[in-house]
Amino acid sequence: MKNIFFKILIGVGIVTVISCNKSLDTKPTQSIDQTVALNTSSDVLVALTGAYADLGTATFYGGYPFIASELLANSGELNWSGTFQQFTQINNKTIPVDNSFVANTWLSGYTTINDVNNVLSALAVVEPGKVDRVEGEAKFIRATVLFDLVRLYAKSWNDGDPASNDGVPIVLTPTLSITADNQVTRSKVADVYAQILKDLTDAEAKLPVKNGFFASKVTAASLAARVYLQKADYANAANAANRAISMAPAGGFSLKTAYADAFPNNVSANTTEDIFAMQVTPSSGNNSFQTFFSANSRGDIQINNAHTALYESGDARLGLFYNSGGSRYTGKFDYLYGNVHIIRLAEMYLVRAEANFRAGTSVGDSPMNDVNVIRTRAKLPPLTIAQVILAAILKERKLELAFEGAALHDIKRTQGAVAAFPWNSPKLVYPIPAREIRANPNLTQNAGY
Repeated sequence: MKNIFFKILIGVGIVTVISCNKSLDTKPTQSIDQTVALNTSSDVLVALTGAYADLGTATFYGGYPFIASELLANSGELNWSGTFQQFTQINNKTIPVDNSFVANTWLSGYTTINDVNNVLSALAVVEPGKVDRVEGEAKFIRATVLFDLVRLYAKSWNDGDPASNDGVPIVLTPTLSITADNQVTRSKVADVYAQILKDLTDAEAKLPVKNGFFASKVTAASLAARVYLQKADYANAANAANRAISMAPAGGFSLKTAYADAFPNNVSANTTEDIFAMQVTPSSGNNSFQTFFSANSRGDIQINNAHTALYESGDARLGLFYNSGGSRYTGKFDYLYGNVHIIRLAEMYLVRAEANFRAGTSVGDSPMNDVNVIRTRAKLPPLTIAQVILAAILKERKLELAFEGAALHDIKRTQGAVAAFPWNSPKLVYPIPAREIRANPNLTQNAGY
């Protein structure tokens, strides 16, 4: 679907030029007239809405980074039959430095970061009763963008020394003009994670528990749990996931009774399980999952027997698969105007289960009970305490979150493999886009490119 959201928001002081199809052909805006900057509270709120819109472009949380994660992690469970060369290269683990999908994701991410940096620079004009919420939402957006950028364009936290490995640039102030003086360098992986967690700590403290479909206190805690799990900080992961689960009822969140109901095929709205989702309507938004995974659209990604064979007999999650034209598809993303699920409450039970198991703790509940919450919903018999081993927890996570974008990052943090590629292969890391290095020689390229 076309991205009809804010192509350029010069009127509110944002240096933002982005298009789904031609972003790399657009000359960057060189300066901004400060007389038309963010002068009123209304200006800032419009700018924050624009940040959400840029976050949800097809090349970012509209789906491309998550689809690419699944294809880059693919060892035969998926079949890619599409004609987009960019995804073919990602599926084949042969990504050139000029892959336009890779370049567009970088550009979309930093466009969104610049949006929220402009918002944060103008908090002084925001109505006093709205300042905390605006700051919290902006910092959540910056944190989630940095997290997905560093996971895609840099070595995993556990691959060598995160204090010396190049991550991605940390940009905390608005880019109001493009000069040699503000050509950034790549921050270290550890510093990027530290900034992410600082933003999330601030966001969780300032956001309300309930905030409609925008980022909330529950959203910030959930993302923190995801970040801590990625860096193997299991005590903090368990605590953050427990906070999210504990606050969920007050935030209006709950698990759907049936697994299929978490992926409605006729409703353009969040479910109670969606802690954070990108909004899609018949007139706005992007859902690239529907484009590529659904037989109702391009249907370029089919599900192979190697994946469906992993499920136990009677697993309700098997009911979402269907055959069309001789191929098997997942029904998770069939609705044309379905919202893009970014964080679901079910994930928090699995994070808490894994983190508690690894740490030998029972923060909030036992690993057995948390895993069985997910299994019971899937119509499977509960595991006994003897059956709750790490492999069982990880399997539940893999099946529950299948195709939602977690595959590559889980393989890396658990030191698995993708076919013949070990978890730390340079082929499983995006290159820094050639265009960015040409424009900014301070950026270093990743190994293997």
